[in-house]
Amino acid sequence: MSSPAEEIDQIIASKVSWHGQMLAELRKVILSASSEITEDVKWKMPSKPLGSPTWELEGIICVADYLKNAVRLTFPKGAQVQDPQGLFNSRLDSKVARAINFEEQDQIPAEGLRQLVLEAAAVNQNLKPKK
Repeated sequence: MSSPAEEIDQIIASKVSWHGQMLAELRKVILSASSEITEDVKWKMPSKPLGSPTWELEGIICVADYLKNAVRLTFPKGAQVQDPQGLFNSRLDSKVARAINFEEQDQIPAEGLRQLVLEAAAVNQNLKPKK
């Protein structure tokens, strides 16, 4: 059985277009935000047999998905996340989630994305019941 990291490697390798490289770069930035972030692959189904890469810290921080013209990072609790750099550019009408679509020519705003990841992790931690 493959580890989640190996499964994400397979997902990246399966995308021979720019999508795979973009996901690999996004993954590096996400993981660089905190050594406590873990990877997983969820929602395997016939239409997406390899599943969706997810990054977690006391809950899901973000999920990667491929669109025709973008790689999307969806933050399931993004509506609660501070976004001072205005990186969220998709699902802005959702009462819960927010997303960022990265297109082929886009440069990844590494520091801003790291901050969003840490903000999303903080939201997860604040939603956990105190012991």
